[in-house]
Amino acid sequence: MIVVHHLNNSRSQRVLWLLEELGVPYEVKRYERDAATMLAPPELRAIHPLGKSPVITDGDKVLAETGAIIEYIIDTYGQGRLIPPAGGAERLRYTYWLHYAEGSAMTPLLLKLVFTALPARAPGLLRGLVKTIAAKAQAGFVDPQLKSHIDYWDAELSKTEWFAGPAFTAADIMMSFPLEAGAARASAASRPKVAAFLERIHARPAYRKALERGGPYNYAT
Repeated sequence: MIVVHHLNNSRSQRVLWLLEELGVPYEVKRYERDAATMLAPPELRAIHPLGKSPVITDGDKVLAETGAIIEYIIDTYGQGRLIPPAGGAERLRYTYWLHYAEGSAMTPLLLKLVFTALPARAPGLLRGLVKTIAAKAQAGFVDPQLKSHIDYWDAELSKTEWFAGPAFTAADIMMSFPLEAGAARASAASRPKVAAFLERIHARPAYRKALERGGPYNYAT
């Protein structure tokens, strides 16, 4: 049976959601972030050397990285579900969004998180200087990049209801975290198509069930 090594408020929530959508039995082993650093606990290193989540175990297999885990679950347990047929335009879009979610989309979101948190972590005498530098970095680079990505999401969702086409796929599960994080950190929910996408995914029974299994998740609002 698959065991999901699940960290609170993390990208591993998507793995739980996918398993619920497919009806695949699984177990959850929960881990809590350090309250001060917000980092994963060292116990995760016993599962994978990087000590990060998500990680799953399936028998003697250990898999990390959300995209790789999603692909493994779809290939092993999906039976053709939540993935467009091979060879078509929707399959190409599916592959693109599956990898874009953890590639291009997450970089500015992580920078936003870092520069927002940086002043509070700086020594007292340097806090004002660090705050000024962080604000300039956000205004000059991070925020414009985020705006470009958010505009892109909204424009693409104006073409089709879901990212790969008219049908819900695992690519939408992958894209959920960037859009949820973007809504929390960068007002992405002000874009009508992004807001509608978030409403649709949050209403899905499998999404709600995954929240029950995974515990508190600040982005499901």
